[in-house]
Amino acid sequence: MVLRLSTLFLRTLREDPADAEVASHRLLVRAGYIRRAAPGIYSWLPLGLRVLAKVEAIIREEMAAIGAQEVHFPALLPKEPYEATNRWTEYGDGIFRLKDRKGADYLLAPTHEEMFTLLVKDLYNSYKDLPVSLYQIQNKYRDEARPRAGLLRGREFIMKDSYSFDVDDDGLETSYQLHRTAYLRIFERLGLDVIPVAATAGAMGGSKSEEFLHPTEIGEDTFVRSAGGYTANVEAVTTVVPAAIDYTGSPAAEVRDTPNTPTIDTLVERANADASREDRQWTAADTLKNVVLAAVLPTGGRELVVIGLPGDRTVDLKRIEANIAGHLDAGGEVAVEPANEDDIRKHPGLVKGYIGPGISLSAPVLGAEGSTGIRYLVDPRVVTGTSWITGANVAGAHVFGLVAGRDFGWDGVIEAVEVREGDEAPDGSGPLIAARGIEMGHIFQLGRKYAEALGLKVLDRNGKLATVTMGSYGVGVTRAIAALAESNRDEKGIIWPRNVAPADVHLIATGKGTEVFEAAEELVKQLENSALDVMYDDRPKVSPGVKFGDAELIGIPTIVVVGRGLADGVVEVKDRRTGEAQNVPVAEAAEFIRALVQG
Repeated sequence: MVLRLSTLFLRTLREDPADAEVASHRLLVRAGYIRRAAPGIYSWLPLGLRVLAKVEAIIREEMAAIGAQEVHFPALLPKEPYEATNRWTEYGDGIFRLKDRKGADYLLAPTHEEMFTLLVKDLYNSYKDLPVSLYQIQNKYRDEARPRAGLLRGREFIMKDSYSFDVDDDGLETSYQLHRTAYLRIFERLGLDVIPVAATAGAMGGSKSEEFLHPTEIGEDTFVRSAGGYTANVEAVTTVVPAAIDYTGSPAAEVRDTPNTPTIDTLVERANADASREDRQWTAADTLKNVVLAAVLPTGGRELVVIGLPGDRTVDLKRIEANIAGHLDAGGEVAVEPANEDDIRKHPGLVKGYIGPGISLSAPVLGAEGSTGIRYLVDPRVVTGTSWITGANVAGAHVFGLVAGRDFGWDGVIEAVEVREGDEAPDGSGPLIAARGIEMGHIFQLGRKYAEALGLKVLDRNGKLATVTMGSYGVGVTRAIAALAESNRDEKGIIWPRNVAPADVHLIATGKGTEVFEAAEELVKQLENSALDVMYDDRPKVSPGVKFGDAELIGIPTIVVVGRGLADGVVEVKDRRTGEAQNVPVAEAAEFIRALVQG
């Protein structure tokens, strides 16, 4: 195919769009691949669609290689299947909901687990029908509060989502590994560096989960790795739990006056001034900080929780959100935010700046008349026998020597604090190193959550009904394009990997004489006959500088210039990535370029 710039629906821009935050957003708009329609919503132009088609083709080939079969669901879906799985409520404000003229409820699909499950239920009823893996490439919709970074976080986006259906857990493990291997091949072919990391299942549910993260400074996800090979999203990191301590013989806890010490820093300063000890000074790590948070439930209600953690640590709200559902009767995904003044006022037992663990539902302790009825969860480092300085639930007072397991209890243990560089990997493989990345794919062993909710059962080998077990596997298609543009660029524009470039060759005709355009046309025909896609800049009244600038902005990996070298019988062939150029005789140019492109 030949794309002639004289007729191609394309306008490149010299200035960055005002709303662009990251390089990929700026370049994809400026180079004419996408255009903004609304916040988080983009139109795809001819060049963008060509890149999109190549990315989708690679995905389809790798899905076919593991035996997955393609289907296609509507994006507009009825409410009822999502009610059956409780996700109509769980998603809260995160989805687009609408009513038809008769008042029936619908949604624009954020994901399609329910529809895949019902489709298999409708057609299959025996273990002999399984395993089966189905997938689609389809638009998804989420009502992002703050869409940002162009295609990286939008309200409408394209995903490949696939689902495996097996009769038992061994089959699920096999399907999971097949998809995992296929994903690694997809990203390798796309030219995207990804790192598989352990992840939490979140609202999707299930047992095992991994993300495929593309390392980049603009990534929204923080992950860690160790020299010994451990990798995990910070939300999935588990703390190395200290051994319990024998507290026999530990001195009794003591309440001390500590006026004007509502912060950890002021408390430590006061402790060292008024209660110094011989072996070492008090530090923030000796204090037990108690942070009041509000869990915002899917129903919109608020439930307060208090997190007890070492005073030298900071709570990580994303980690708490990923781990708190099991501690609450929430019935869905929970958002977590700091408690506000109204929350605090409703609970007089919470003395701001002096809160202690006497709030436990299960074990009211020193300094408290009884439980306040607020759930108390602690960091895994708070183990039996550890001794703390913490609030006495009285303004201007703290407890010294409060021993966990002797003087106070808790209602649960939660991974709640930020993961630091240098923390030990949970598998003992060394200290952790932090980095940021973009989530390119996510795979889950869903188990039987959706099959049970929607009644997907088959007859097993013994003629008894068995609930099918499922896996879920997603790739962000449009996000992959943004990540490719982000990681393949320079100050002049995009530099596409050859597998996804909108054309194989960008041929430029520069000069005023007809002989230049005639020679360019002949070379275009030869390249087309060699099964190469050519973008041909045949614009007659455009300066060489503008043509070269557009070529570098658009980012096709091989640039061919037919111009002043024609007088010497040569054309210039330039590598967009390295900038290296060489003159090739006109008679040999087509074969030289074909060999270069096709390897």
